[in-house]
Amino acid sequence: MRIEPVVNALADSTRLRIMRLLEQLELAVGELAHVLGQSQPRVSRHVAILSDSGLAQRRREGSWAFVRKAVFLQSDNAINAAVAHLLDGAEAEDAEFAAQCAEDRRRLAAIRSMREESAKAFFASHANEWDQLRALLSPSENVEAAMLDALGDAPLGRLLDIGTGTGRIAELLSDRAEHVVGLDRSPEMLRLARARLQHLSAARWELVQGDFYALGFVDETFDTVILHQVLHYAQEPAYAIREAARVCRKGGRLVIVDLAAHENDDLRKRHAHVRLGFAEEQMKGFLAENGLSYALHSALEGDALTTKVWVAQKDC
Repeated sequence: MRIEPVVNALADSTRLRIMRLLEQLELAVGELAHVLGQSQPRVSRHVAILSDSGLAQRRREGSWAFVRKAVFLQSDNAINAAVAHLLDGAEAEDAEFAAQCAEDRRRLAAIRSMREESAKAFFASHANEWDQLRALLSPSENVEAAMLDALGDAPLGRLLDIGTGTGRIAELLSDRAEHVVGLDRSPEMLRLARARLQHLSAARWELVQGDFYALGFVDETFDTVILHQVLHYAQEPAYAIREAARVCRKGGRLVIVDLAAHENDDLRKRHAHVRLGFAEEQMKGFLAENGLSYALHSALEGDALTTKVWVAQKDC
């Protein structure tokens, strides 16, 4: 990181306020505009300057653009530490800046509340169909407990939750991971996940829009990769597992939670399931083809369907 663009980027009160907000939460450009009380084009220009300097990162999610503090800025980075110290000192000693930051945080609290209300409305509108599906399965708390048992006590390191959906699994595992990345193809699901995860430290997690057939990460990026109730949506599950294995580090673990093979064809029509679960030999083959040592951890029977937790380690 070069120092001159960083200094130039910070030479504006609005950009200082944006950096202070990004310490708290990843925000859409429109949300930043609402908090700052400025037009979206103007805020976009400020975000572009911060991004070009390396202090922030932008990404597209459907028609929205989200901004977060640059994820590579760690506490041992000298420039990052200096910027953090500058912002802390500015708020402590500059009464006008401190008052503006306090007002920004008040408006940020309203953004958090709006996200939560939007999530509640979505859940309410889909509650009936989800209740119907849950009635067929082992209780979710039993499945989650089995997954946690399968993972054991070892640290999870950098964790990728593929098909994060509402963010439940990312939230559940966040305390044990160094950093959590939740990936989903649906912007609507990512908005639900964002509402769920926003109480966590912004430095600990991030959400990415993407496809499980083409993960936008370099090889061997993650220590733990989770596919929780996702694989039955895949036309080509072998390709999805291949991508998951590719981004998993040697010695890392892949955990798949999904349905055992069944014949409930109604799930195709009502819930868009592409695959009617997975047979044991089929899953063994998927894993072995991608250099993963297979182990079935548990099978949890529900009223009509069985949920399995498969755990595999990447050997090569």
